[in-house]
Amino acid sequence: MALLRFDNFDPVSRLLTLQSELDRALRSPEFNLGLSGPGAYPPINIFESDDTLMLIAEAPGLELTDLKISSAGRTVTISSARRPLKMAGDTHGYHRRERAQGEFTRSMHLPEQFDLARAEAKYEKGMLIVCVPKREEAKPRQINVQSN
Repeated sequence: MALLRFDNFDPVSRLLTLQSELDRALRSPEFNLGLSGPGAYPPINIFESDDTLMLIAEAPGLELTDLKISSAGRTVTISSARRPLKMAGDTHGYHRRERAQGEFTRSMHLPEQFDLARAEAKYEKGMLIVCVPKREEAKPRQINVQSN
């Protein structure tokens, strides 16, 4: 028969240890989550209000002429290119390089109650903000009650 000790039983610390081990495993190069995984560029937050869906993409340093936003069906696609910075003087190589460069594309599938034909976008202070209004039939409406 096995003896169990309960003097150091702390379920919270064991759950936190499990969470950190799962985070470490998901960030491993052998485990690829594709476009939804860590490091997907640009990072995007999507918010919904009563009448609008707002996509906010963190994309500093892009040229407005390179930035393309397109839609097909219920999918919105953001594409552009991150160009290398022009450094003053003679550079011989990198000491550290964490900022990727080159072309990128990121697509999001939106619910059908949003009207991509009326979407508007602005690029301000390195943030790309795309506002997609809800279709009129999907907006909440007030129904009047009549008496006899």
